[in-house]
Amino acid sequence: MNSIVQKSGLSVAGLLVAGGCLAGPAVAAQAAPPATTPVGSVHTDKDGRADKNGRADKEGRAGKNGRADRRAERTVGIQYQAQPNFYYCGPAATRIALSALGKALSQDEVARKLGTTEAGTDSALDTTRVLNELTGRGYRTTEIPDSVAKPEQVDRLRSDVVAALDEGRPVVANVKGTAVDTVGNPHSYEGGHYLTLVGYRDGGDLIRIADPAAPEGEYWMTLDKVANWIAERGYSS
Repeated sequence: MNSIVQKSGLSVAGLLVAGGCLAGPAVAAQAAPPATTPVGSVHTDKDGRADKNGRADKEGRAGKNGRADRRAERTVGIQYQAQPNFYYCGPAATRIALSALGKALSQDEVARKLGTTEAGTDSALDTTRVLNELTGRGYRTTEIPDSVAKPEQVDRLRSDVVAALDEGRPVVANVKGTAVDTVGNPHSYEGGHYLTLVGYRDGGDLIRIADPAAPEGEYWMTLDKVANWIAERGYSS
């Protein structure tokens, strides 16, 4: 059996641990882009163009000195919507990704395509399948099979997230356990959960997460924490 094929949804017990993953009406909101955070020695003018020293602009393009070959940051525009019950994290996270690609489906429609039941959504293989079926955008599934992500797996996640978001494609990740965001808030999903990676900063060292079960909706987390959260599961990018 493929190790990433694991049901993911919040159990009734997990609902209490998660905090904010409550049944109720879904709330839609447009995500706002973060403030600019340039990388290292990257300097830009107010319009984001390369300065007179030829250094990279905020888009990460290399200047005449050849510095910076990737973007410093990117956040895609999404329509956020909370999951309405304890087992719809897969449909909610996939729907958030689809909203960035111009696909306006309901969570119920996405759930039917994913095969979601009260036991959850099977795996990242399903989110990849549905994203490709509905968008034709070349999503693929990547597994992090170890209990802790290896350095090369962290680097692969960074590369995959940056490449996908630079193409306007949010990443859907299947996570398990507890991870702490950049402001110190823990997010616990011991029974498994799906969420959407919608932005990055510092060349991918920080990842913006749209979490359909989180009270705040979106938050930032370091790349290595995200990778370890995905460990033993997978993601669609």
